[in-house]
Amino acid sequence: MQEITRDQLLRKAKELLQNGTVDRVMGWKKGEFDYDLTPAVFKTEGDLSEFVYSDFCGANFSKYLVSETRADGKVLVFLKPCDTYSFNQLLTEHRFDREKVYAVGIPCDGMLDASKIRAAAGDFTTVTAHGDKLIVKTLFDGEVEADRNAFLPDRCVNCKSKKHVCYDELLGTDGEVLDSHRFDEVEKLESMTADERFAFWQGELSRCIRCNACRDVCPACTCEKCVFDNPKSGVENKAAADSFEEKMFHIIRAFHVAGRCTDCGECSRVCPQHIPLHPLNRKFIKDINTFYGAYQAGEEVGTRAPLTNYSKTDIEPKDAAERGKTHA
Repeated sequence: MQEITRDQLLRKAKELLQNGTVDRVMGWKKGEFDYDLTPAVFKTEGDLSEFVYSDFCGANFSKYLVSETRADGKVLVFLKPCDTYSFNQLLTEHRFDREKVYAVGIPCDGMLDASKIRAAAGDFTTVTAHGDKLIVKTLFDGEVEADRNAFLPDRCVNCKSKKHVCYDELLGTDGEVLDSHRFDEVEKLESMTADERFAFWQGELSRCIRCNACRDVCPACTCEKCVFDNPKSGVENKAAADSFEEKMFHIIRAFHVAGRCTDCGECSRVCPQHIPLHPLNRKFIKDINTFYGAYQAGEEVGTRAPLTNYSKTDIEPKDAAERGKTHA
């Protein structure tokens, strides 16, 4: 396992601040608990005393650059491999000024899912990693030793790539694109009958409380004004109800990011109801691959997604229907 430490990141941040390459640093700081980390911007070396880095630094910083680069100067951002795909996709959509960012790629062997640890060990205060083993300090049972791999979120278990697709500087060595099993869950859903799929998603989406966390964290959702914030839309911040409205938010959002979703999994990470949102997006990714050929959003800056690009080899509706039957 390739590890990166807080000290390594701090040294790099201080170096770039001192030599004037950047005038601020985007990083993480502690929240109420050690596992409750939050993105933050540090403007001085003194501020960096609050900088933390651990196995709970799962946030994808790419979207934060949309607002952060509106300020003058250049910001340092640390990007995990999966983050760099979102970074590239946002550049393709002209959402921020590349000249205002200094991107440092950092290796990642998967972040931890606090909810999985809590489900297995109960309430806990700290987690210490020793290679593939974790020492979990719980509130009532003292210390518990566990296998680190058991507490990775799905997006890390089925990581699509350890390779950074963009950076100004790389810490450590780069990895490779992986042959992951990220579409296995999609295939399970496809094997269901239409009624079974409807019942599955109805059960999952009925827990939605319309907090908008999935939308607010998603790198593909950068509209200045969302239709769901429009009081005239009739669906503004609706409370959960057993009706089509509760599902419409997620269906429309899934269509909105189709062909642009980089499969970063941030939507599932932040959902307080633990709704498995990103298999819905993976279904679109899988279908695009099936109908138009392999395509990964964010792999290259400037590439046009199949849904926004016309080709004479595009399949006709009847061809799509036939191909869909073979993959249903």
